[in-house]
Amino acid sequence: MPLNKSVENLSEDEARGELRRLAKVLTNSNVAYHSEDKPNIDDATYDALKRRNQKIELRFPQLKLPKSATDQIGAQPKEGFQKIQHTIKMLSLGNAFNQEDVNDFVIRIKKFLSIPVAHPLSMVAEPKIDGLSLAVRYEKGKLVHAVTRGDGEIGEDVTANAKSIDDIPITIFDAPDLLEVRGEVYMGHSEFTALNDFQLNSKQKLFSNPRNAAAGSLRQLDARITRDRPLKFYAYAWGSISSPLGRTQTESVNQLKKFGFSVNPLFRRFETTDGLVEHYKYVEKIRPDLGYDIDGMVYKVDDLALQERLGFRSTAPRWAIAHKFPAEMAWTQLIDIDIQVGRTGALSPVARLKPVTVGGVVVSNATLHNEDYIRGVDSKGHKIRDGKDIRIGDYVQVYRAGDVIPKVSDVDLSRRPKDSIPFDFLKKLEAEGIEGHRADGDAVWRYSGKQPSPYLAIETLKHFVSRQAFDIEGLGTKQIEQFFDRGWITIPLDIFTLKNKYGSGQALQLKNIEGWGTKSASNLFDSIDQKREIPLNRFIFALGIRHVGEGSAKLLAAQFLTWNNFTRAMVEAVPESEPWEALLNIDGIGDVMAKSVIEPFQDVAQLNEINALVDQLVVLPFEQINKANSPIAGQTIVFTGTLEKMTRAEAKARAERLGAKVSGSVSPKTNILIAGSGAGSKIKKASEFGVRIMDEEDWISLIEET
Repeated sequence: MPLNKSVENLSEDEARGELRRLAKVLTNSNVAYHSEDKPNIDDATYDALKRRNQKIELRFPQLKLPKSATDQIGAQPKEGFQKIQHTIKMLSLGNAFNQEDVNDFVIRIKKFLSIPVAHPLSMVAEPKIDGLSLAVRYEKGKLVHAVTRGDGEIGEDVTANAKSIDDIPITIFDAPDLLEVRGEVYMGHSEFTALNDFQLNSKQKLFSNPRNAAAGSLRQLDARITRDRPLKFYAYAWGSISSPLGRTQTESVNQLKKFGFSVNPLFRRFETTDGLVEHYKYVEKIRPDLGYDIDGMVYKVDDLALQERLGFRSTAPRWAIAHKFPAEMAWTQLIDIDIQVGRTGALSPVARLKPVTVGGVVVSNATLHNEDYIRGVDSKGHKIRDGKDIRIGDYVQVYRAGDVIPKVSDVDLSRRPKDSIPFDFLKKLEAEGIEGHRADGDAVWRYSGKQPSPYLAIETLKHFVSRQAFDIEGLGTKQIEQFFDRGWITIPLDIFTLKNKYGSGQALQLKNIEGWGTKSASNLFDSIDQKREIPLNRFIFALGIRHVGEGSAKLLAAQFLTWNNFTRAMVEAVPESEPWEALLNIDGIGDVMAKSVIEPFQDVAQLNEINALVDQLVVLPFEQINKANSPIAGQTIVFTGTLEKMTRAEAKARAERLGAKVSGSVSPKTNILIAGSGAGSKIKKASEFGVRIMDEEDWISLIEET
């Protein structure tokens, strides 16, 4: 069944199958998020899939499954904890994604209550903490038990762990005989960083974000571990209660504060929808300074009597809604701008940011592209970001989509420090002791020092052993830097002579270096030997020639087929010669790239270095493709999520051997999206473009037909 069809165009049979698929995906996601503390899709994708499920159920109500994803709240409690049933369900909230959604929510409430739309309605707003929901029950002022939300009906008994959280009082005075306080357990940014530093030093698994760290810390079977973790708790609601705390949400939250609970200082009361949304925008901008993660704002009707009249749907109250922040964007402060030397000598500016969670990932760096991008113009001098430049100390909006490197998309000029000054690229280079030059018509500064740059050498080596090039297991960034600092590997050739120089029987041996041993050294030498054979296109790419990416390397390999043919042609291809014209005639190879390709082969020193390297290798001829028998020849393929039967690299190589082009992003030109487990926002984008979507099994069936 095509997964990209709009709900309106689904047949009943297709709708039935789609509901089953969505039930599986959403249930697995709930378990991953709530039970295992390891989210497998981002919030935006989860919300989109759940909305699709709801739309199908509205169109085909007779097809609604007994355990519909629409009715799910959380997931089953984790094994190992005692189970406790909530006396009042812990429900989730409906979502709003823009001001129109918020307006619709308020209008629905007023219609339900027969309040004229133009009349004010008191509502409160508070940040939606990105943590783990917890209910803490007190009887006669004594803490009796603490329970996670679980599936909304039954949660996990984490009483011993909750007692170690300073924000949760063990005893409260002048409280109702029965009081169940509900709130969110979370971890602050600085505490999260300190915890991950500890995990790293003790060689334990790192947490991906503060929410996972908080959830994993609270749900420890050994309460002593939780006690050593810096958890916090914000109270915002109540469950079972023997007498009211107040007449309104505002009065009740203030009473919780008097009992000794921490309540969020950004809790506010408003009479208009515009007031709610303005507060939302304000909190979104100060989000990086809060010191903890939030993923939106929660709006609630203030009057508890009106809340009672409004009541509940199956999974959410009618009187509250969560206004989510864009999942892939966040505001934070730019602490500094560094210059990185790339493998081709490009000098690239990098933003050093105050860490912020964007799309479930903690981001502390972002690309700034080049000098013009920082100034607020493009390569033609046209304004970008309305001409706003980027300065150290600015508050900037960061975005990331899927696996794309984070970028800076906007600047908040209202928060710019008064003493800020425009960023001066040349002065930064001089301060760092980096010699650089920007040629006329070139958007990029390039390294121009007389002495070889160690940064450039290291980046060249990293590129050489990268996954798309030699892909040598056990020889990554850390090892390259270690060997470079010792002078053991300074050029690619040194990799393939490493065993002879520092293996068994030598005065200096790798096995004796800190962090290495006999087995690990032997494994590395074996990995290097296994990579002495390499296809022509991968070898051309590994050389790190400026402007030559994976695609260009394939074009060149497909034209010349063997290393000897390629080398001879590059040596002979001086401008205006017949080999030069032949090079330019390759579709996809232009004048700029051609000049870059021939450069190392017409420099005696560089050519000798390359030839010495080739003497250590077997460069295999390019494997030609029989496109006539391929079902995907000429098509553009995108992979997303985790494949179970092959690695992403294997899948990509297989697709390319069959004549397909593999892209990293979905566009209208994409023909097929292969979605593995944990597939994210690319599914939604593919659906919008009408792209064919396949799972891994369908993909394997398709390519195994050839």
